[in-house]
Amino acid sequence: MDRNFEILEFDKIRKMLQEYAMTDAAKELCIQLTPSLSQTEVSHRQRETTEARILLDKAGQPPLMSLFGIRESIRAAVQGQCLSAGELEQLEQMLAGIWRLKTYLGKTKYLETGLAYYDENLEELPELRAQIGDAIRNGRVDDKASRYLESLRREIQNVDDQIRKKAESVLRTHKAWTAEAYVTIKNGRFCIPVKKEHRSRLSGTVVTQSATGSTLFIEPEAVGELTEKLASLQFEEENEERRVRYELSALAAEHEDAFFKNIATVEKLDFLFAKGKLSQAMEGVEPDINTERRIEIEQGRHPFIKKEECVPLDLRMGGDLRGVIITGPNTGGKTVSIKTAGLLSLMAQSGLHVPCKRANLAMNSQVLCDIGDGQSILENLSTFSAHLTNAIEILKKVNKESLVIMDELGSGTDPAEGMGIAMAILERLRQRGCLFLVTTHYPEIKTYAKDAEGVINACMAFDRESLKPLYRLEMGVAGESCALYIAKKLGMPEDMLDYAEKAAYQSGVPLPPLELDGKQPGNSGPWIQKPRSTKSGRPFTSKFRRGDSVKILPEGKIGIICTPDNEKGIAVVQLPWGKEEINQKRLRLHVKAEELYPEDYDFSIIFDTVENRKARHKMSKKYQPGLTIPADK
Repeated sequence: MDRNFEILEFDKIRKMLQEYAMTDAAKELCIQLTPSLSQTEVSHRQRETTEARILLDKAGQPPLMSLFGIRESIRAAVQGQCLSAGELEQLEQMLAGIWRLKTYLGKTKYLETGLAYYDENLEELPELRAQIGDAIRNGRVDDKASRYLESLRREIQNVDDQIRKKAESVLRTHKAWTAEAYVTIKNGRFCIPVKKEHRSRLSGTVVTQSATGSTLFIEPEAVGELTEKLASLQFEEENEERRVRYELSALAAEHEDAFFKNIATVEKLDFLFAKGKLSQAMEGVEPDINTERRIEIEQGRHPFIKKEECVPLDLRMGGDLRGVIITGPNTGGKTVSIKTAGLLSLMAQSGLHVPCKRANLAMNSQVLCDIGDGQSILENLSTFSAHLTNAIEILKKVNKESLVIMDELGSGTDPAEGMGIAMAILERLRQRGCLFLVTTHYPEIKTYAKDAEGVINACMAFDRESLKPLYRLEMGVAGESCALYIAKKLGMPEDMLDYAEKAAYQSGVPLPPLELDGKQPGNSGPWIQKPRSTKSGRPFTSKFRRGDSVKILPEGKIGIICTPDNEKGIAVVQLPWGKEEINQKRLRLHVKAEELYPEDYDFSIIFDTVENRKARHKMSKKYQPGLTIPADK
C-alpha cells in the first residue's frame, strides 16, 4: 500500500466505499481504487459518480444483488455438471433481480443519464426464469416439475401410509409380546419393539436392539415387503429429480454468455452506485478537475470529522502561488487542514465526490506526505531523523506536477539548525515548481514566506480573548506566537514576562537576574509532612493500632480502637453505645488487632453506622449528589 495513502487516510476512504458495495467484484474494485493520471479518465469517473448520485437522489436505492456463487454455478453447468436445486433457485432469483434492476433503470431514463442505459446490457431470460421457477421451489424439485414425478410422489405417499397402517395392525395383534405400545423407526425402517423372549412369535427382520439387549426392534415381514417397494419408488423419484435438474442445468448453460454479461453489468453498476452512496453519505459534490496546477476548496470538510463539529476549510493556491506556509498555535487545526487538502485531492482524482460546497482540484502526478513524528524504536529513528528521512525521500521524487504536504517542518532538533534545514527544503520545493502545503512554528520561515516568490503565509485563527483556536485558515496572514500574550492572560507576573520577552527577542543582550517577587512568595502550595518529634527528639508513634481491643481504666470496660492515639495522646474508642475520645493513659492493651481480625478486614463493619455503610455502597457505584459521609472523630 502507498504510504502516502495511509498517512492521508485514503485507505479508510476505500474501506468506507467498500461497505456500500454488495458484490465481491465491486468490493475488490473499491479496495483497489487509485487516483488516475489521465484527466479524461478522471472526468469520466466523476461523471459516473455524479450520475449514480442523481439516480439515488431521484429514484432511491437500486435493487442490486450479491451474486454470490452465481459465476461458479454457471461454469459448473457449462462443464456438464448437474446443479443442485438450491443452485438452480439462486439462478432464478438472480434473473428476478435482473428484471427488477432493468425496470429500475428504465424508469430513470427521464433523468437523461448515461447510467440508466445500462439496462440495455441486462438480459432477463424470462423463459428460463419461468422454467426454473415452475420446477424448483423452496430449495427442492417441485411436484409439478413433471407428470411422472408427481405420480411417483403420490404413490410414495400411498405406500408410506400403507406401511404405517400395517405396522400399527401388527402391533395391535402382538401387543402382549411387545415391550412398548408404539411403532418406531430404526435405520429408516418401521419397527415394533418386541421383548427378547418373544422373538419367535413375530416373523420379520431384527433391525437393532436396545442397549440392554432385552428389547428387539423387528420390522414385520409384511411391512418389509412394502418398505422394499417404497425404496424402489424413492429411487425412481431421485432419478426423475436428477433428470429435471440436468435439463434445467443444460438450459442455463445454453445462456452462458447472457449470464456472464449480466454478472459483469451488475458488478459494474454495484461499484458505480457504491461511489454514489458514499457521495450521498458525505454530502459530496463533483469537483472540477484541472491541469493548470490550481487548488480551490470552498467550505471543505474532512470526511472523518462530523459535519456539525467541522470548521470548513477555504483554500486557494496555484498559478503564481505555489506554496502555502501555515503557522499558528498547537491544536489550531493546521494538520487537519493540510490533510483535508491532500485527501480531497486523492479522492477527486480517483473519481469520488468530495465533501465541500465547491472544489476545483489539480491533477497531481503524486501526492507526497510527511505527517506524524514517524519515530521507530526498531529502526532507531528519532522524530527529527524520521522527518528528515521522509523529506529527503520526497525531494528525490518531487516534480512540478507533485503535491507535497509536510507537517511541523524542521521540528525535533536544535531550533536554529532545524529552521535552517526547513528553509533549505522549502527553497528546493519552490525551485521544483510543485504545489506544497507546509506547517511550522519557526518565526524566521514567516519572513521567508513573505519574501520568497510564489510562497504565501497563512495561519490558523486564534481568539485572543477566550484563548481558544478557531480552526479557520486565514490566507496571507502569518500566525502569531501568542505565547507571551497567553502567559499574561493566565496570570504570569510582569517581571517574568519582561524577562521572557528579552530572552526571546534580544539575542546577545545580557539578561539581569530575575529577582524574587515578594508578592509571589510561592508558599501557597502543599508541603512535605515530616514526622513530628517528641520532647525526647524521637518521631511520634501511636501506642495502639486500629482494631486493638483495649481495657478502659478504672472502669475495666472493653472497647475497640477506632482511631489510634494522636500526638496529644487522645484515641477514639468504639464502645457498645458509641464512640468516645479517651486519653491513652487510661487504656491498656487487651488483645492485639492481628489476633482478632484478618489482615484485610473491613473495619467499617464495626465502626460505621448502617447509614454510612449504605452511603459508601451507593458512592462506590456512581456519583451521589449531596451525599456525604462524616469523618470519624
